[in-house]
Amino acid sequence: MRRAAAAVACKGCRGIQRCCGSCSTCARPGMAEPRSHLLCPGAAQLTACANCSLRLQVRVLNKEPKGREVDDTDTFHFNGDFASALIRIKINSIQMKETEEENKKTNDQVLQDRQYQIDAAIVRIMKTRKTLSHKLLVSDVIQQLKFPLRASDLKKRIESLIDREYLARDASDPNIYTYLA
Repeated sequence: MRRAAAAVACKGCRGIQRCCGSCSTCARPGMAEPRSHLLCPGAAQLTACANCSLRLQVRVLNKEPKGREVDDTDTFHFNGDFASALIRIKINSIQMKETEEENKKTNDQVLQDRQYQIDAAIVRIMKTRKTLSHKLLVSDVIQQLKFPLRASDLKKRIESLIDREYLARDASDPNIYTYLA
């Protein structure tokens, strides 16, 4: 079945509306009820698709100058006349870029939150193995955790567990850890 682009002359605004013919309303005009009251009050008969016409005519934001490209000099204005019973619109706000200070603060907070996960992974591994070398412990922890981890952060967490007496270094070899609790 060939879909033809339909056009309706509006008596109220004297404009011509064109439909792309992409939806079932245009392909089978008898299947859908005319929705002329949604587009403009003066349209006598609507054979074009209401969705396509709405997309072409009604905008929540108007851009000056008109066009698809957005430049720094373009301005946007809210269209106070916008109203639609058929379309629900969710407007997302534009996210501002984070400054370096905010980015550093966020990363520090994430690392602070992750230190408990690192501690738990080290204790889990040491509970099962009882004694383990530093290299094996580091590789097991990195394999178990799903987020990227620096070796220096892991070393700090091991030292913290030694201070809190969860782990101890072996007396003969300082690269071997023993689980105490």
